[in-house]
Amino acid sequence: MIVFEDVWKTYTKELGSPAHTALKGLSFSLGAGETLGLVGANGAGKSTCIRLLMDFIRPDRGRISLFGMSPRQPDVRRRVGYLPEVANFPPNLTVLDLLRFVARSSGLTKAELDRRAEHWLRLLDLWEVRKRPLRGYSKGMQQRANFVLALVTDPDLLILDEPMSGLDPLGRAKIIALVKELQQAGKTILFCSHILEDVDRLADRILVLHLGEKQFEGLPADFCRQQNAASIVEAFVGLVERGRGDVR
Repeated sequence: MIVFEDVWKTYTKELGSPAHTALKGLSFSLGAGETLGLVGANGAGKSTCIRLLMDFIRPDRGRISLFGMSPRQPDVRRRVGYLPEVANFPPNLTVLDLLRFVARSSGLTKAELDRRAEHWLRLLDLWEVRKRPLRGYSKGMQQRANFVLALVTDPDLLILDEPMSGLDPLGRAKIIALVKELQQAGKTILFCSHILEDVDRLADRILVLHLGEKQFEGLPADFCRQQNAASIVEAFVGLVERGRGDVR
């Protein structure tokens, strides 16, 4: 469903920031129905991977495919639900306004939209505030609204960038339960998170990046064994502290 083959991406020098290579020959895959956790410190290349998948930027070299097609194809976008790390909503609009826009752009009928929107808004505790301008939402409410927008089209693939961002413990527990339900429904999920306990709990496999290079791809338990660590947190911290390491 997702394939990266020898993907390179360099950001050119800009005012206040030097040129740097964000991805260095990255290859990995994600099959249908799998959940892959993308792990790495700040600057590891996680956000670049997601931006490439969403066709916000394009690789310098290498090949990327989703559903056997280029991310540039319009048909690809209709099958992907995307949750950005930070909500950037027009403050005067409501979540219903944004849902209508999503429905129009994805071909949902009004009846389908009404049914799905009510389901997800109720599930994520936003039904009572659906007509409130988004400027009045807390950060956690905005994150849950982002989830509704990502899920309302019933996508085949979910790309979740820091899905627990801004959530309190109750909100985090609700999203963990939701992701598990989506997994049971057969959804394919790529997500990155700094909360490694969530990655360990939810991911079938993990992809560990460090300074733009793949350091590990496989089962979380195998990563722990390879690093001689008791937990994924200990394994990741040990890898980063030792530098690049030799864990391929």
